Amino acid sequence: MAPLSPALRTLLRSSRTTATSALRRGAPPVAPTLVSRRTYAAVPEFLADEPAAPRILTNVIPGPLSQQAIQKLDNIFDTRSLNTICDYENSVGNYLSDADGNMFLDVYAQIASIPLGYNNPQLLHTATSAEMASALINRPAIGNFPSHHWADQLQTSVLSVAPVGLNQVFTAMAGSDANETAYKAAFMFRRRMERGEEKDFSEEELATCMNNQAPGSPQMSILSFKKAFHGRLFATLSTTRSKPVHKIDIPAFDWPQASFPHLKYPLENHEEENMAEENRCLEEVEHLIRTWKNPIAAVVVEPIQSEGGDNHATPYFFKKLRQITQQHNVLMIVDEVQTGVGATGRFWAHEHWNLTTPPDMVTFSKKAQTAGYYFGDPYLRPNKPYRQFNTWMGDPARLLLFRSIIEEIKRHKLVEKAGLTGRYLYSLLEDLAKKYPGQIQNLRGKGRGTFIAWDSPNRDKFLAAMKYAGVNIGGCGEHAVRLRPMLIFTEKHADILVEAIERVLSGEIKMP
Repeated sequence: MAPLSPALRTLLRSSRTTATSALRRGAPPVAPTLVSRRTYAAVPEFLADEPAAPRILTNVIPGPLSQQAIQKLDNIFDTRSLNTICDYENSVGNYLSDADGNMFLDVYAQIASIPLGYNNPQLLHTATSAEMASALINRPAIGNFPSHHWADQLQTSVLSVAPVGLNQVFTAMAGSDANETAYKAAFMFRRRMERGEEKDFSEEELATCMNNQAPGSPQMSILSFKKAFHGRLFATLSTTRSKPVHKIDIPAFDWPQASFPHLKYPLENHEEENMAEENRCLEEVEHLIRTWKNPIAAVVVEPIQSEGGDNHATPYFFKKLRQITQQHNVLMIVDEVQTGVGATGRFWAHEHWNLTTPPDMVTFSKKAQTAGYYFGDPYLRPNKPYRQFNTWMGDPARLLLFRSIIEEIKRHKLVEKAGLTGRYLYSLLEDLAKKYPGQIQNLRGKGRGTFIAWDSPNRDKFLAAMKYAGVNIGGCGEHAVRLRPMLIFTEKHADILVEAIERVLSGEIKMP
């Protein structure tokens, strides 16, 4: 790692939050500071400027300055989904600052998309490099005018962590975009195989596609699962099944959905029942592939259904699903937009399945800070140019960030540490679940790093109360509390988090 410039050191110092500066802007603290008494390993440089613990300075959240900022923003931008009005310059490491100077331990991490913490020194260094400046001000239309560095940049970033067996990549802008283009690749692949690998389009196909009619616009489909979330574009929204509010009023394709296993916990106490449930869902998948009115080009599946409620399945389910897709010449797309890049204790969550043959495509975004899909079969490249194309086709600036993220992950062994920290955190939560069984139900994510969740009967009230305990935490599905800490989350942070959870569950901090 190159030494930081004086300007960067000044920027980092200015990002530190102190009690003195925060107290100037807010009311006296309303809750005692959480400080763990355990002894921990030496602090790496990206945690050196963190506060010792969360710090709450206002009697209400959002505080007065946040309320003013929200009102100003609401005049020109829809704020109804707003969680926190943030002060990113004052945020550091695992801690997110709001406009009032409150410092929250952030275990939501911008909906699972921040890998290395706020104002990470190495990412600040990358952001101010000459290479980044060129990528920002000379942004290329990559399909037509790629940089002469583009091949090297791909090989040293996204392709350096490509899933086994997938050696090519299509870069994109966001998770929805990654899945949407993967669906297009699946449709083009299927028609190419049906038509004949080297056979050109017929005149009828060329004419009818312009009128959105067959055979040029064939009736095909993508199979997804109930409770799935794959994005909010037109094709991806047709495969999203998590909440009605995502889909209402939007025209959709008539595509099939299969049941996703609803497992009972703890898993070790329900192995027979859970296998029967997974077999039921697999039989449903195979039945739909055989009988659906429009041919199914691909099955898309999340390793853990994140937005739909953190729903898990066992490696057995995914291995059998892969066998089914191969038997029926249907592609398998694994959506790793939220599960990818280390949080489960493996770089890619599907590595936990130990497949004998890889998925056909793996999509990614969020913690990668860029997006796209990996593939291996050369026939997943369209047979002609401009069929899979747009102006940007990704963003070299974000690719450079991902390269630095990968370097930091490898240098600090953050994937392995996420696995170890997750094991420690899960054990603490298991103990807490025994103490508060009515409040922590169906604890899940054992052996999946920090990708942990549970069901709460008062989920939304619990999430609101956790803010007053100094923690920014998220939910998913109807009742689930989901943890999405960053890869720099350590045992110290786990202790702080669990102590805060107990303060809420015990009633020390009241739920609204």
